[in-house]
Amino acid sequence: MENLHVNTLYVKFFEVDHDENFGDFPISKTSLRYFGEATLTIVPTVYIKNEVFKNTNKKRMDTLADNINFLINKYVKDNFGRANPVTEFQMDCDWTLSTKDNYFYFLKKLKQISKKEISCTLRLYPYKYPEKMGIPPVDKATLMCYNLINPLGDHSKNSILDVNELGLYLNKKRKYPVHLDIALPTYSWMQVYQNNKFSKVIYNNDKEILKSLKEIKPMWYEVTKDQVVDDFYLRIGDKIKYENLSTEKINKAIEVIKKNVVFDPETTITLFHLDEEQLSKYSNEELSGFYTTFSK
Repeated sequence: MENLHVNTLYVKFFEVDHDENFGDFPISKTSLRYFGEATLTIVPTVYIKNEVFKNTNKKRMDTLADNINFLINKYVKDNFGRANPVTEFQMDCDWTLSTKDNYFYFLKKLKQISKKEISCTLRLYPYKYPEKMGIPPVDKATLMCYNLINPLGDHSKNSILDVNELGLYLNKKRKYPVHLDIALPTYSWMQVYQNNKFSKVIYNNDKEILKSLKEIKPMWYEVTKDQVVDDFYLRIGDKIKYENLSTEKINKAIEVIKKNVVFDPETTITLFHLDEEQLSKYSNEELSGFYTTFSK
């Protein structure tokens, strides 16, 4: 982070799910504690499942905004201290046409309660079709240029980032009505199939697992040796779809983005995500290049 002059971290504080009996409740709470320089900007991020905004009402949305604001502030105080004041909250939700109105109402309410700058993630579909999907009532949005394809849908394409698929959404120069930041992927994963049925996603130990795989076609491998990975048993004959991203592919995606998305001098470029093992697949020069290419 120091070498790349990173000055902002988007940190997922927790997620929000919904249950008929319990209502809306937080899950996957972070245990992160930060001991670095106070000059680093921390942006608390909350992932909210789309189900939260189905069959709801304004009273429940008011409560949700109040609870999220309270829990974020509690986490900031407990884990980051007062030396690093937070000025922005980011909400992450794959809203749909049917949940749009409730989600947008919630965003307005959160802004009113928190008195913070509110940003949200923006998938490529609502970016391309704002007249249909609406413009989120936020100060700025982060365009998520990855996860374009259903991971279990097209077995021949890289579901994390397919440049041709990206080009279908970013196919002409557009100026979005809200300030846009950009998020790019720098991660990989392995989808495990046992008896031709999807079983699990493995996010780490790529190098170790690859030693016991043989390639059967592009992105697809077969397990040649039984082994245990994170308490999961890989058996001989299991199939693995290994989706990773080369520097070349990410740079091609950047060219598509630069050609079709209008930015301004304040646009932030985010790499997802901050993980030592995943980032070790790229040199500092390559990572730095992902940032600087946007300004060329």
